[in-house]
Amino acid sequence: MAKIPEEVDVVVAGSGAAGLTAAITLAEGGAKVIVFEKQRSLGGTSNFFQGTFAVESAMQRSKYVTYTRDEAFHALMEYSHWRANPRLVRAVVNESGATIAWLQQHGVVFSEVTINMPNAPLTYHVVQGRGEAAMKALILAARNLGVEMKSGTPVTRILKQGGAVTGVLVDDNGEEVQVATGAVVVATGGYANNREWLKKYTGYELDVDIVAVGNTDKMGDGIRMAWEAGAAEESISLLELYRTAPVAPEFAMGCELEQAAAQPDIWIDARGRRFCDETVTFYDSSVGNAGARIVKEGPSWNLMDSATVKRLMEEGIDKAVGLDFAPGDRLNNLEKEIKAAIDNGSKEIAAANSVEELAGKIGVEPGTLRATIEEYNRYCARGHDELFAKDRRYLRPYAGPVYYAVRARTVFLGTMGGIKINENAEVIDKKGNPIPGLYAGGFDAGGMYGDSYAITCASVLSSSFALNTGRIAGKHIIKYPGK
Repeated sequence: MAKIPEEVDVVVAGSGAAGLTAAITLAEGGAKVIVFEKQRSLGGTSNFFQGTFAVESAMQRSKYVTYTRDEAFHALMEYSHWRANPRLVRAVVNESGATIAWLQQHGVVFSEVTINMPNAPLTYHVVQGRGEAAMKALILAARNLGVEMKSGTPVTRILKQGGAVTGVLVDDNGEEVQVATGAVVVATGGYANNREWLKKYTGYELDVDIVAVGNTDKMGDGIRMAWEAGAAEESISLLELYRTAPVAPEFAMGCELEQAAAQPDIWIDARGRRFCDETVTFYDSSVGNAGARIVKEGPSWNLMDSATVKRLMEEGIDKAVGLDFAPGDRLNNLEKEIKAAIDNGSKEIAAANSVEELAGKIGVEPGTLRATIEEYNRYCARGHDELFAKDRRYLRPYAGPVYYAVRARTVFLGTMGGIKINENAEVIDKKGNPIPGLYAGGFDAGGMYGDSYAITCASVLSSSFALNTGRIAGKHIIKYPGK
């Protein structure tokens, strides 16, 4: 194994979307760059994304998409109620279209521009082969440009002298090694697996209240190091929330039962009462927030009956989870999946021949569940949801003869803050000044969002934020070395 160099121009901590785009941009500018990755494999959480947000890309132009950077900027700021950092939002939006072309130049293949919710602007640039293919292309591009990459070698500390970054300490198989550098890019992917931090900063119990999806060993290393180096905090409590069912290990993500349970039928909380207009299922942030509000009361459930199963098999779904299914797709194997789960004794799904029997199986008070269903069925008969004003198109009675309940959980795809940065991806100290030589992006950095993950105006913004903050950091370091 090659020896770690004693000095480089730039150290990048993390090999996901933000880290790799920063490293490649820096190498294109002539910098000597090394990427340190804690995991044995490269790419991190970015291996799992399916596409990315962009505005005014050539792909959009070829499809007559007229959604502009100005429109996207205003939509994002209004969505955040102007709690997001407007200069940072503007920088990411402005960079996003060019980033698609830049990624294509480096071997990333996009299959289409689409949407993943009703009436949304076409900003979702779908990656062929998903994030794993994109990361492979970027890793190859980085290596071809001479970027050195060290997996299984975490950065443990950022060194400063006179207020400016001077180097890092890394753990090389248990040996502490110092690397001198003039700039560090922190891109370690947030703290989604840090049980103590989640409890402290969000109030949720990991794997009890909320479940982390697609994250491994994300402990907040980069955030901690930046804070120790004097960084200010921003948006540390913000999570990219979603709600799905089921998520137990025996069910593959994207299985037909998961698709079925995402439909806007009838959902109940741990007490057996409806808790939202179920059409929020079309908007990931809204459904995540709705689930998070009740999650500490106990498990929630998505209900189906014989008619629901028949409809989904014969007429298809209204809401698709991910890109493997589309609205209108039929769930041909749904009955088989349900039967297999029940026969195997899964606790994620229950079936019964009466409402009262179902209530007993899922642990809710039978009278409450009966009242909820009777009220809901009255709304269906009248064509008007007097409680949550649900679109009448999705008011379908719950009438058996077989009643099903699928356990749902609030999940999150990542943490979305911690380190305060500016529009150049420079890390900001507690007095509001940039820390010379220190940069951050992706899930380690805050400022892009308000109190929720922006979804209706910017599909898959989190991957775009990572890709673009990496490029922005790299370009700024090249333009202003030592600043």
